[in-house]
Amino acid sequence: MVFSSLLFLTLFLPLTLFGYYMLPGRGRNLLLLIVSLLFYAWGEPVHIILMLITTGYIWALGLAVERVKQEGKTELARGLMILAVVLSLATLGYYKYFGFLTKNIPFLQTMKLKSPALPIGISFYTFQALSYIIDVYRGDVKAQRSWINFAMYVSFFPQLIAGPIVRYSDVENQLVRRRHSTKKIAQGTVRFAVGLGKKVLLANQIGLVWTEFSGMSQLSTLGAWLGALAFAFQIYFDFSAYSDMAIGMGMMFGFHFPENFRYPYQALSVSDFWRRWHITLGTWFREYVYIPMGGNRRGNRRQLLNLLVVWSLTGLWHGADWQFLLWGLYYFAFLALEKFVWKPYLEKCPVMVRHAYTMLVVLFGWVIFACPDVSTALGFYKAMFGIGVPFADHAARFYLAGNLSLLLILAIGCTAIPRNVVYALQRRVQPEVYARTVYIASAVLIWISVAFLVADSYNPFLYFRF
Repeated sequence: MVFSSLLFLTLFLPLTLFGYYMLPGRGRNLLLLIVSLLFYAWGEPVHIILMLITTGYIWALGLAVERVKQEGKTELARGLMILAVVLSLATLGYYKYFGFLTKNIPFLQTMKLKSPALPIGISFYTFQALSYIIDVYRGDVKAQRSWINFAMYVSFFPQLIAGPIVRYSDVENQLVRRRHSTKKIAQGTVRFAVGLGKKVLLANQIGLVWTEFSGMSQLSTLGAWLGALAFAFQIYFDFSAYSDMAIGMGMMFGFHFPENFRYPYQALSVSDFWRRWHITLGTWFREYVYIPMGGNRRGNRRQLLNLLVVWSLTGLWHGADWQFLLWGLYYFAFLALEKFVWKPYLEKCPVMVRHAYTMLVVLFGWVIFACPDVSTALGFYKAMFGIGVPFADHAARFYLAGNLSLLLILAIGCTAIPRNVVYALQRRVQPEVYARTVYIASAVLIWISVAFLVADSYNPFLYFRF
């Protein structure tokens, strides 16, 4: 079940909200746990057991780590923490990377082992569970005594299958004490409506263009550039829309989730891009991999090694295949060059030059990410550079002319311009008029999005496969 499905919008979410606010405080977390498990079971009825097992041993080991550490048994606490990490990563590795190993290791190929199906959202809920056990060991948070509260944190449906990755420290106090108000529900509904509109009206529409060009056996140069641009817009509006909807639903239930995007296509360097894109994933790797390895505190060579490890893992986190590892190494190369070679020169360049450089790097990176294998990506690059293909063909001209206005809307929509217009409106009109206008606009946006969903069967979600 996805947030942009009619079942979710018309039944699941309204009934959950109604039941949540009808219950007394103590029963609300239990209700959220039950509906979250139902939400997950809708697409993964078998793998719900795996998630419950992971939740169970992480919760138990978290209590054990805190207890033995209070008794002064630091080494035992460290051992229990490592055990939890190893078990979680082994589970993630088996389900996500075993198939990759069987395809690339001759010995495993001869055994003809069957690859397990990848559980939806396993990368996200595993990282959340790991943040908890590590923070308990560090003493940054207290172990959660209630299994219901902890299981609800891990499985909470707004951020279960595609984030944002909510660290336990972000919501520790909110699990037992959170504020509810009609204003917060209204604000959450507005944020959800914006996300739904971005997903249905923008991401889905430009996604049709990418689907057409990615399926062509022969591309022109114009077609290749248009296809790459379409995917860049689709993945941003698709994933950021999901984060908007998740944050909005969190507000409806009294939670405050961290932001996951901050206008990444306005970045002026590759480093700046990754401070703005999938922020919670970058924060996770920084806090639990990069800094523990030494970060930038042990000299340039060690920092370079740390960056290599982090970006190799970042690539593989997104998928168990060579092109994802290559994608991670691609960004490692540019980040290393910016940090150790280009930084003084880049800072002296005009803003437009820096922005153009960044967007070109990102666009070429999305080609690696989007293509099913490295050879397909190389073919796409050849077309983009005009090697052995015409500059334009009928299909490229047709899709460019038919989607020019959509591309313009997308180009504006991925910047801070819409937000600034809303802020300017807020300053110029009375608060009551502004609030009424926003709520009416949100209702209309939801209505239009639902109408599009009824009429259109194309409703993919790119991050399901991660």
